[in-house]
Amino acid sequence: MKNRWINGIALSLIPQVILVRVLALFPEWIEQYYSLGIFPVISGFFRTLLGWIPFSVGDILYTLFFVLAIRYLYSSWTIYKGRPVILLRDIAMVLAVVHFTFYFSWGLNYFRQPLHQYLKLEKTYEVKDLYAISLQLVGATNSLQEQITDSDSIPVSFPFSKSEVFDMTLAGYDALQQEYPALGYSRPSVKRSLLSIGLSYMGYGGYLNPFTHEAQVNGKLPKFRYPVVAGHEIGHQLGYSAENEVSFIGYLATLRNKNIYFQYSAYAYALGYCLRDLRLRDKEAWEELRLQINPGVKANYQEVTDFWKQYENPLEPIFKSAFNTFLKANKQKKGIKSYNQVVSLIVNYHLDNPVMAN
Repeated sequence: MKNRWINGIALSLIPQVILVRVLALFPEWIEQYYSLGIFPVISGFFRTLLGWIPFSVGDILYTLFFVLAIRYLYSSWTIYKGRPVILLRDIAMVLAVVHFTFYFSWGLNYFRQPLHQYLKLEKTYEVKDLYAISLQLVGATNSLQEQITDSDSIPVSFPFSKSEVFDMTLAGYDALQQEYPALGYSRPSVKRSLLSIGLSYMGYGGYLNPFTHEAQVNGKLPKFRYPVVAGHEIGHQLGYSAENEVSFIGYLATLRNKNIYFQYSAYAYALGYCLRDLRLRDKEAWEELRLQINPGVKANYQEVTDFWKQYENPLEPIFKSAFNTFLKANKQKKGIKSYNQVVSLIVNYHLDNPVMAN
């Protein structure tokens, strides 16, 4: 009887994969019945259940699962060595359980309708518009940096603890909800990841645990980047999966915060993405704007660059490649490069909402 159940679960992986691919063809159905129906109930339940706990339950569960899996494989190796088919079956069984839980709990959001439709923004933009918005962002970022430091050459140093940043992020979402009700956020569950060192070596600023619905932020990140990364991961909690979309949601929530440090973090974040795209499209224009950036702003950018450099390692490209493949398998055709698509949302949003410093 036990083997029959295990065999059945393992074989269920095939129809599961087929069903998910079929559901992906119906984004309107996913949007109405899952993303706006079932999912908020699931996510709200887990955020209420675990959000009050000060440490990451999901990180602990991941660690326990990894340790127990290694221990189980070690103790059962004599059986698997003689019967490799049993090993493949058991792996298929675990994958079937994980696959079902992942897509039911959160993963079907990969196939919902795109955010730009809800925001009523265009998908493409002209280079002249990119230049115009980048110029505005340079001015706003410089202005805020000078207001904070009373100098154009001193980098901004955040006076808040990382826990305070989490709490302050909620105010930005409260303000954002006034403009876009669907982006309202309640029952918070945002935490520093217990696996931050590992995330740093993998090259990740944070992640959403799709099984516990905890938003995890890399605790090693420079505080200059903390607000937008926290906002990004909350965007995933709201059921948005595309990386460019949650990057934009995180940007807007950080920008809507009344705190000048948060606004600086937001504008500097958007400016970095826009300049990167402008460099590819018009290098002369990029060089012109790059020279206008205050030395203090450049010092903050260098802080982030130096942070990632200290964690560079030969395995990082492998982790990035695996994540790239995963994203492409879930309808993000550009994979990791989809992060850069946030530029179209930034540009088209600010064409109607001009960039303004505090």
